[in-house]
Amino acid sequence: MDFDIAIIGGGPAGYNAAEKAAAGGLKAVLFERGAIGGVCLNEGCIPTKTLLYSAKLLDTIKGVEKYGVTADPNPSFDLKKIITRKDKVVRKLTAGVRAKLKSNGVEVVQGTVAITGEEQDLVLLSCEGETYRVTYLLVCTGSETVIPPIPGLSETPYWTSKEALEATELPQSLVIIGGGVIGMEFASFFNSMGVKVHVVEMMPEILGAMDKETSAMLRADYTRRGVDFRLNAKVTAVSAQGVEIEKDGASQTIEADRILLSVGRRPVTRDLGLEKLSIELNRGGIKVNEYMQTSHPRVYAAGDVTGFSLLAHTAIREGEVAISHILGEDDPMSYRAIPGVVYTNPEIAGVGKTEEELAAEGASYRVLKLPMAYAGRFVAENETGNGLCKIITDADGRIIGCHLLGNPVSELIVIAGIAIANEDTVESFRRHVYPHPTVGEIIHETLFA
Repeated sequence: MDFDIAIIGGGPAGYNAAEKAAAGGLKAVLFERGAIGGVCLNEGCIPTKTLLYSAKLLDTIKGVEKYGVTADPNPSFDLKKIITRKDKVVRKLTAGVRAKLKSNGVEVVQGTVAITGEEQDLVLLSCEGETYRVTYLLVCTGSETVIPPIPGLSETPYWTSKEALEATELPQSLVIIGGGVIGMEFASFFNSMGVKVHVVEMMPEILGAMDKETSAMLRADYTRRGVDFRLNAKVTAVSAQGVEIEKDGASQTIEADRILLSVGRRPVTRDLGLEKLSIELNRGGIKVNEYMQTSHPRVYAAGDVTGFSLLAHTAIREGEVAISHILGEDDPMSYRAIPGVVYTNPEIAGVGKTEEELAAEGASYRVLKLPMAYAGRFVAENETGNGLCKIITDADGRIIGCHLLGNPVSELIVIAGIAIANEDTVESFRRHVYPHPTVGEIIHETLFA
């Protein structure tokens, strides 16, 4: 039971790090108490996007006559089949992850593991009655849904994202508590399915730290589709009758068949035995340096458990950085160009600095922006919705931020991310040639705005 490295957690950070470690010649063991793939593959990224694609197809069919195509004016759907397909996609992808781990020689142990101490420069772990001795440890235990202390919640049935993904019957109405990324993606899905959706958000705008202009445009779009937004609103109680909120000093009750909690996630650090190695925490997450190294020189952490980014792609990169450092490579983590995407319809995406951040810092910046309609293919493929491309530069013309609204911006945002990571200027990035016609040309056009 001796290994070069143990990875706790089989989500995106953990399983990718395990593969890289094994490929680098390390004898690796991966511990996972639940399903391989973690929250992202089983209860988050993949299943929600599978449902959202079904919803997007339904939206497209409803508006197909605008493209000169005749279809049933009242298209229907089978929610149980949508859920069954979601489960099929998850099974296929988790099987693929297991196969990759096996082919790389990673030993996978199913069970709950805990740190028990140290012995002769080896970290000791215990799992299901067995003791494991490892030279290095990488903690990738992820995050869990925050359940706020709302009066009445313990006596009232409610959904988290997990239950919402498993629902085979639709409520007539749904109150989503929290207008962040997860809340808005579920608002998008259930709105497309014909559910009356209410979104309650404490902040003045949805989507938290994302660009406020594109967030407001997305909110306006969904308001037109019938979603009811209550901003600057605090939930004061819940009951079987609905959700009580306080807004502008007045109390209101929103009646709903179902409540969906979506107020955020927090790192999972309890019962790991971190105290056995005096691992330092920071605001609930594990504190790490630029190489994802903790306060213990042979213990690393990556992904949501650090409490910093809470995005699957960030987690993957952090795991790579940790293994690279263990293998003797100098490859520090950078958060300057981490994209964020909301897979609503239309999609919204951003990378780098926002205007709000820069204004708060008192920094000098310039904004270049154009409607998405400046890209010919966008016009050809989008009869409704205009969208926006916003590029932010610093005083020296370097690209430091980009924010997009429209389909398919989830596939385009990486272009701007590369520019930010490479510290490209507007002048230098203008020289790249984009294929025509593509929606991605909007980035090139905006650089000349």
